Amino acid sequence: MKMMEWLNSFCYPEVDAMMHTRRTVLAGLGLAGFGAAVTPLAKAASLLIDPTAAAGRCPFRLAVINDEITQDFEKACQIVSVDFGLSWIELRSMWNKNVTELDAKHIDEARKILTEHKLRVTDIASPLFKTDWPGAPRSSQSETRDQFHADFDASAQDKLLEHCITLAKSFDADRIRCFDFWRLDDQKPYREAINAKLRHAAERCAKENIVLLLENEMSCNTATGEEATAVLKAIPNQNFMLNWDPGNAAALGTTPYPNGYDALPKDRIGHCHCKDVVRKHGHKYDWAPVGGGIVDWVGQLQALQRDGFHFGLSLETHWHGAGSPEASTRVSMEGLKKTLTKAGIFC
Repeated sequence: MKMMEWLNSFCYPEVDAMMHTRRTVLAGLGLAGFGAAVTPLAKAASLLIDPTAAAGRCPFRLAVINDEITQDFEKACQIVSVDFGLSWIELRSMWNKNVTELDAKHIDEARKILTEHKLRVTDIASPLFKTDWPGAPRSSQSETRDQFHADFDASAQDKLLEHCITLAKSFDADRIRCFDFWRLDDQKPYREAINAKLRHAAERCAKENIVLLLENEMSCNTATGEEATAVLKAIPNQNFMLNWDPGNAAALGTTPYPNGYDALPKDRIGHCHCKDVVRKHGHKYDWAPVGGGIVDWVGQLQALQRDGFHFGLSLETHWHGAGSPEASTRVSMEGLKKTLTKAGIFC
């Protein structure tokens, strides 16, 4: 297989499958040489080639992180599927357990619920590498952040990676989210070793045709678009991509769009989290519903569409101003959909 074909099949499996289907149909009809000249087949081919055309013209895999709604996984799936009308969901914790700590019975039950609600999984939102870097001074962030029912120390990370790979296969997902270790005051002495660890993890995932997504997180060493750009440059593996979170970058005091985003290699963005931020005095912040904060989500969404991004776009509510996680997520999803409309994107 030619290199470009391999990259397309790896990074865009749904498109590769569609192209294969189109070739098979045309060959079966004896029309492979001039299929484009046949109007009905040309229309069908346009749907097969363009993944947005077959998905209601939405260019993204619009989703919600399940535990932002409720720990009741069946209820979360019903809301995502029925109330929000979506086909994708991101898995982080359920039934008061992190997704990486579910037993076989719970995994089987979760799979049945997903099937019943016709939902596909964007990625496993694991806590991989959300821990202190061994040998470095203990980070001030290591005991203050929400672990979402998970707490794995540095010695458990290799085993956790293997388990995440198994989980991804169990849930028919092709992506695993990870982090860049708790933020150090000075990461320079450890940066090369950290990059080597992330590179090794990406190589392990590549053997299973899985994309490893590094999330920029304000409490971790990669927090901004500029920092993410440097790490992506140091780790050129094509299956090592960014889970771009403009809200996290804004919480640290930077301008995620356009500044941070403009620095990023656009073909290395493999997922995006949506939430908003309001700034407070003393370099503090609060979360806000999408469209109600300082992130230029209209511009960011337009740029993602313009630059060909078509992977998971997950609502990560975080804001609880409506009184409960479910109510707050409903408000924020409404804000996200209104923002998409303002951006001229219909999902």
